[in-house]
Amino acid sequence: MSRPNFDDIFMELAVNLAQRSHCIKRHVGAVLTKDTRIISIGYNGPPAGTHNCDEKWPEEGCPRDSKGGCSLAIHAEQNALLYAVKNKASVDGATLYVTLSPCLACARIIYTMGVKKVIYLNSYAEHKGIPEDEGVDFLEQFGVETEKYTGSLDNVTHMI
Repeated sequence: MSRPNFDDIFMELAVNLAQRSHCIKRHVGAVLTKDTRIISIGYNGPPAGTHNCDEKWPEEGCPRDSKGGCSLAIHAEQNALLYAVKNKASVDGATLYVTLSPCLACARIIYTMGVKKVIYLNSYAEHKGIPEDEGVDFLEQFGVETEKYTGSLDNVTHMI
């Protein structure tokens, strides 16, 4: 019997977590790890206690902000980092597994929090139709290791 490696386990969990998202536009999951242990998880969606977009606005999703983005959404990476810090877990030196490469705003937070490595499944640039993954470029410029996941997702419940 072969044992799956941790990258596969954590990315599979991130993909499965994405299914918890209430976002109409995109489901994203994240797993924050340190020394082969999970320290936090997250998925994109509104802050706890506010509206779930797919329930309140099932056709169009939440209202857009002045730049055209979701007015309620917290990104999966942000949710994972915020939950870890809220629960007094150290994220310095952690590895983040995420189903969509970080946007520039999330990359700034990831760098500031001391995350050392980001492994992502899909490209934010491809999703948004822009020429470059600005978040990945930012992270690499400032010494955070980034890697596009190329492993095997054999145990994912359902691919989104």
